[in-house]
Amino acid sequence: MHAVTPQAFRLTRGADLKLSILDAIKYHNIPAGCVASVVGCLSRLVIRTADGKSTIDIHEDVEIISVSGTLTPDHVHLHIAVANKQGEMVGGHLMEGSIVSHTAEVCLFSFPNMSFTREFDGGTGYTELVVGKQ
Repeated sequence: MHAVTPQAFRLTRGADLKLSILDAIKYHNIPAGCVASVVGCLSRLVIRTADGKSTIDIHEDVEIISVSGTLTPDHVHLHIAVANKQGEMVGGHLMEGSIVSHTAEVCLFSFPNMSFTREFDGGTGYTELVVGKQ
């Protein structure tokens, strides 16, 4: 079995970026993975900010600069940075409702010899990554 298996696909106008990545994980049966790259544009961006509570909802065309994150079979933990037409950047924790405007080219890495799950951590108040072997 390979140590890393790549997956790539293109999303079109109207796709929810976060939900589409989660659908791809389920479709390809990815037990553990990460985002290699995402290139494209969004017409709506919904992010949670660093305080862990506040959200920003932007309804304008933005260019995806970077997406990174870990992928488990039932959960994606993704961070995104985007730029508006003035080149101003904003970023945070990617939320559902972030909609592709034209295209998004998504490349993922799957780690078939590993398993990623999430368990609640009372210290952080969030479900945190647990790394295991397949």
